[in-house]
Amino acid sequence: MTSPTRLIYLFDPQCGWCYGASASMEALLERGDHDVQLIPTGLFAGEGAFAMNDGFAAHAWAADQRIARLTGQPFSDAYRDRVLGNREWRVDSGPATLALTAVCLTEPAREFAALHVLQRARYVEGRNNADPAVVASVLESLGLEEAARRFRTPDDELTAANQTRIDAGKAWMRRVGANGVPTLVVSDEKGARVVDSSALYGGIDTLVSAVTPP
Repeated sequence: MTSPTRLIYLFDPQCGWCYGASASMEALLERGDHDVQLIPTGLFAGEGAFAMNDGFAAHAWAADQRIARLTGQPFSDAYRDRVLGNREWRVDSGPATLALTAVCLTEPAREFAALHVLQRARYVEGRNNADPAVVASVLESLGLEEAARRFRTPDDELTAANQTRIDAGKAWMRRVGANGVPTLVVSDEKGARVVDSSALYGGIDTLVSAVTPP
């Protein structure tokens, strides 16, 4: 019996292109014939976080419109006005990344579902998914009470696991020479190869073909 293809999905919770890839990735996970590991890269966490500014907001909204045309994923007026238009909020994926690590430790099979709802909180509902209170409420709305509890009062195990995951994400980025996220890597006995990013936005059939060994 052939073992499932191992896939490494490198992402950041505040990456619009990752949100754009979510429909195809969700469909791939639902198939169940690939071993998919989610690894955050910390792109907008820690030293990568910054205050929202006019330049980034304009760049993000232009990219978001392109993503919407490619994938059909919605970017609401609430997101444009409340998130991109707010100069008191930060671009900071640290809280959401930590929350996803809490999910990974408690109910790992639900991590992608939690990621997607955190993305929708930002891009559809116009909520601040850099706010720990918002992030915790998202976990609780999904019935992930244990993950929410651990996220609210992180212990050494959670913080260490979170840093380990981010370090692993950065290591994978270096290994495959990736310049951004999302990045999907096929890892097998032949080594590691990056899936062409366009496959993440072309629908499930395109993505399955791209990750299937020749």
